[in-house]
Amino acid sequence: MTPAYATLSHALPSLRRAAAAMAALAALSLSANAYAADVDHGETLAKRWCAACHVVASDQSHGQDNAPPFATIAKIPGFDANAIARFLMNPHPKMPDMQISRDEADDLAAYIVRQGK
Repeated sequence: MTPAYATLSHALPSLRRAAAAMAALAALSLSANAYAADVDHGETLAKRWCAACHVVASDQSHGQDNAPPFATIAKIPGFDANAIARFLMNPHPKMPDMQISRDEADDLAAYIVRQGK
């Protein structure tokens, strides 16, 4: 009869490979989601929901005085697409609670980032 530790030590390399493969798949899934934002959909959402207060595009002449243009928001140091999306999911009191989905927040954030370029 084979001791239990011998069987376990024989199976350990297979378990490690399986764990590494699962970790790689999870990382690919997360990175795929990071690039899945639809900038064109973000533009549509911005023009529908945000243009009443913010300047959301170069062809827009003005927004409200107290709402920064998207191009200005996009240039805030450290305020990348992930930070913007998180902010949009939990807006501050001056912004209406738009009840947007995570995908919509990602799309809007990608559009805002593009405005800074």
